[in-house]
Parts: sequence; C-alpha cells; structure tokens
Amino acid sequence: MWGLDGIVLTPQLYNLNIGFVVFIVHAIPFVIMNFFLFREYRYLTVLKWKDILLLMLVALLGGALGTMAIVKALFLVEFQNLSVVVLLQKLQPVFAISLAYFFLKEKMRENFYLWAGIAIIASYFLTFGFRLPDFSTGSNTALAAGYSLIAAFAFGSATVAGKGVLRKLSFYAATFYRYGFTTLIMLVYISISGNLNEFEAVTPHNWLIIMIISLTVGSGAIFLYYYGLRKVPAMLSTVCELLFPLSAIVFDYIFNNRMLSIIQWLSAAVMLYAIIRLSLSPQIERK
Repeated sequence: MWGLDGIVLTPQLYNLNIGFVVFIVHAIPFVIMNFFLFREYRYLTVLKWKDILLLMLVALLGGALGTMAIVKALFLVEFQNLSVVVLLQKLQPVFAISLAYFFLKEKMRENFYLWAGIAIIASYFLTFGFRLPDFSTGSNTALAAGYSLIAAFAFGSATVAGKGVLRKLSFYAATFYRYGFTTLIMLVYISISGNLNEFEAVTPHNWLIIMIISLTVGSGAIFLYYYGLRKVPAMLSTVCELLFPLSAIVFDYIFNNRMLSIIQWLSAAVMLYAIIRLSLSPQIERK
C-alpha cells in the first residue's frame, strides 16, 4: 500500500504545497475516525505526561517530519528515480535497531556494525552508481537522497516510539492519536508558513487522489501496521516492511516504465540483504 502511494498517488499532488499535502491527508482520516473512535479521548485523562509526549513524538517524527521529508524527496526528483528514493528510505532499520537497543532494551544484533555499514555503502551506489556526487549539474538527486535519509531516521524513530505507545494503547487508539496529533502539528505549521489558503489551489483531481490516500493507503495502512506491530518486536517489524521498496520498484516499472540500472539493482539487492541480516536473528530477549 505504501509502495503504491509513493510511486503512483502522492506524485500526482506535485502542484500543492508539501506541508499542506501532509496536513490534509492526516486531517481527513482523523475527522472520519472521530465518528467511530471518539471514545478513545478517554485516554487523555488517564495517560501520564510521558505517554502523551511519546504520542506527540510519534506524530512529529512519523506523521509530520518523516512524511514531509519523503514527499519532498519524491517531488524533488520530478518523478525520476522514484524507486531510488523509496529504497533509500528503507535504511530506517539502521536507525530503528539502534534506537530500539537504547530505548526499548532490545538486544543489539550480532555484527550490527558490519551489516549497517554494508547497507549504508550500498545505499551510496544505489544513488550515485560509480560516480562521485556532482552538485554543480543542478540535479536534485543528491538532495532527494538526503531527504530520504531524514525520512528513514524519522520513520525508524517513530517505529520505536510506536512500540512504546502500544504498550499502553490499542492499535486503533494509537492510530487515532497519531493522526490527531499530526493534524494539530501540521495545522500549526501551515498556519505559520502561510499555506492555509492552499485549499484554493486544490483541483478536483487532487481531491480524488487525496481521498484515495486518506481512506486506503494512508490511514488503512497505518491501522494494519500498528495491528502487526503489537505482535512483533520493533526490530523484526523492519524486515516485514521490505515489501514497501520491492513493490515500489514493481510499480515504478508498471506505471512509469522505469527500471534500475545494473549497478543499482546490485546495490539494492546488497542493501536489502544487509537489512534482512540486521533484522532477522534468534529470538529477541529483554535485557
């Protein structure tokens, strides 16, 4: 669902402000959720302040910062190298496993530094091949790669924080609050940046895409994600997400007729294999 969104749907909103896009695809699902999840507001009176802050952190990193970064990266490449952007974003296990080790006390994987280093090196060749970065050409590839890495850090951090949230809340309550707090954060952001009037720029086609994202690949995917995250450690969940970049490659070929080069295919394979080695290991135990 996320692969379809990143390759096919979100790029069709290129004419809109990025902050506004992130706001509207969170605001619409949150309004709808209020009709059948309004009882979840009761948690606001029983949750501790640190739990509220954790929810805010999930919304800030996973909802606001991470989503803005990956959307910015997709827009920067102007519908070229979409697979590269999505693949780079999947470096998030490097961040997720590190943070899970420090904050959730999940064990650090054996040979973590080896496989993390291999994944990072492979991500370079995935982006640039055998060439050195050339910032004088006006290409946005390097900048888009930077935003993809920011998204990887933000989403990896949100995975760890989300695992902490799910110790106190049901998966649907966690989704409800993530969308609610993200909507508030982005409302403040677009108000300060002066993009509230962006509603006037939304075309009928934009509204169609926004509704599809809001009701399916957006909130629907998050519901499924948190439902699954209850059952598995934060570290292991990262390997399940590898279907995201793999599906992105398939969709990029089907809808845009774009294929990775040989060196990019090899680099992607090495990076994904390194991530699998990072994520899969014997049963995780608490320290």
